[in-house]
Amino acid sequence: MKTVAKFAPRFATVLAALLLSACAAPAFHQPSVATPAAFKEALVAPAASPEAVRSAADGSTWKIAQPAEAQPRGEWWKAFKDSRLDSLIAQATASNQNLSVAAARVKQARAIAGIAEADRVPQVGVGVGAQRARLSPLEANVAPGTAIAPATSYRASLSASYELDLFGRVSSNVAAARGDALATEATFRSVLLSLQADVAQTYFRLRALDAEIATVNQTVRLREESVRVTGRRFELGDIGEFDLSRAKTELSTARAEAIGLQRQRATAEHALAVLLGQPASNFGTVSDPLEATVSLPLIPAGLPSSLLERRPDIAGAQRAMEAANARIGVARSAMFPALSIGADGGGVAGTFGDVFKWSSRSWLLGATLAMPLIDGGRNRSNVVRSEAALEEAVGSYRQSVLVAFAEVEDKLAGLRVLAGQGAEIEQALAAARRSADLAQKLYDAGRSGYLELLDAQRNLEAVERSAVQLRGDRAITTVALIRALGGGWDAAPGAAPAPAPTAAVALALASK
Repeated sequence: MKTVAKFAPRFATVLAALLLSACAAPAFHQPSVATPAAFKEALVAPAASPEAVRSAADGSTWKIAQPAEAQPRGEWWKAFKDSRLDSLIAQATASNQNLSVAAARVKQARAIAGIAEADRVPQVGVGVGAQRARLSPLEANVAPGTAIAPATSYRASLSASYELDLFGRVSSNVAAARGDALATEATFRSVLLSLQADVAQTYFRLRALDAEIATVNQTVRLREESVRVTGRRFELGDIGEFDLSRAKTELSTARAEAIGLQRQRATAEHALAVLLGQPASNFGTVSDPLEATVSLPLIPAGLPSSLLERRPDIAGAQRAMEAANARIGVARSAMFPALSIGADGGGVAGTFGDVFKWSSRSWLLGATLAMPLIDGGRNRSNVVRSEAALEEAVGSYRQSVLVAFAEVEDKLAGLRVLAGQGAEIEQALAAARRSADLAQKLYDAGRSGYLELLDAQRNLEAVERSAVQLRGDRAITTVALIRALGGGWDAAPGAAPAPAPTAAVALALASK
C-alpha cells in the first residue's frame, strides 16, 4: 500500500499526459512539395529578343514555401505607365461587387473567430424578473382543500459559467476559426489580384481591338480608293468588268470584317464595365489603339521564391490545412470529459424593494463533469472525418503549388515565344509592305494583273493584323505572368501597402 501511495502521483501525471496527448490536435507539419531549383522556361534563351524575358536566368534557387500573403505587392500595374489603366483599376477596387462579397466574407470569418475566442473567458450575465403563481396544496405541503392565495415573487441574479479547457476543445476550436479567417483573407487577396489583372487584361484587349479596327478601317479606305480608281479605269476602257467586280467584293469584305470587330469591341467594353461595377448601358470608352511603341515592363532577373509564397491561393491552402489540423483536436476532445463550473447569486423576495436585502439572498455554486459513454461510434467517426479532411487539405495545397509553378512556366514560355514571333512579324511586315508597294506600281504600269495586286494587299493586311494581335497578346501575357507570380515583383517586405479606396477593402487588408 505504501508503494502504491508512493507512485500514485506519478501514475496520475503520466495518465493525464496520455489523455491530453490523445485528444490534443496533432502538431502541424508542413507537407513536403517538390520544388525545382529554377524555372525551366527562364533558363531558355529567347530566340529573337533576349530583353523580352528576364526571369531567374541566374539560376537562383527556391526555398520551402511559407505563407507570406500579407506582404505588400505594390501597385504593379503602374509599371505600364498608363494613367488610364491606373484610373480603371482604382474604380474597380472601389466598386466591384465580387470584391465587396469577398470583403464581407472576411468580416464574417473574423466574427466567427471572435465567437470562438469568447469561450476562453468566463461568461457572466445578469437577470431581473417577476412571477406570480398559485401552488396546489400538494405542492405547498398542506392539507388537501386548504385555500392557498396566489403569490408574487421578484428575482435579481448574477450568474457566471466557465468551461475548463482540460482536453483542448476550446483552444483547438479557436485555432481552427483563426485558420478559417486567415484563409478567407487570403481568398480576398486572390479576388483582389484577379480583379486587378482582369481589368488590365480586358483593357489591353480592348486597345488591341481598337488597333485592329484601325488597321481594318485603313484597309477599307484603301479598298474604297481602289474601287474609285478601278471604276474610273473601267469607264475609260483600260480594264474589264472583272477587275471592278473584284475590287467591290474586296471592299464589302473589308467592311464586314470591320463590323465584326466592332461586335468584339462592344463585348470587351461590356466586360470591363462589369469589372468596374458599372451598368454596361452607361459605360463607354474612347478608341485608344495599342501602338507599337507601347511600354511593357520587363520582369527582372532572379525572381525569388518569395514571389510564389505571396500567391494568395497557396496561402489560403496553407491556412486551410492548419484549420483542418486544429479540427482534429476538436473532434478528439469530444471523446473525453468536459468540466464546466457555474455560479448563480442574487435575491428573491415578495416585493421588489426586498430583493436586494441581505435576508433575501440566494446562491448556487456547482461543477459538472460530463463525458459520453455510448455514442454508437459518432465521436470516433468525427475524428476519422477530421483526419480525412486534413488529407484533403494537404492534397489541395500540393495541387495549388503545382498549378502555380505550371502557370509561371506557361507565361514565361508565352513571353519567350511571343518575343520570337514579334521579331519575325516585324521582318514579315517590312517585306509585305515592300511587296504591296511593288505590286501597286506594276499594276499601275500595266505589267501585272489585278489578282497579283490583291494578293499582295491581302498579305499585307494579314501581316499587319497579326502584328497588332501579337502586340495585344504580349501585353496580356505580361499581366498574366505578374498574376502568376502573386502580383508584382518590386515590393520589398515591410513596405507600406497601397491605400485601399474603400472601407471594405481596408478591412480585409488591415494587418492583424
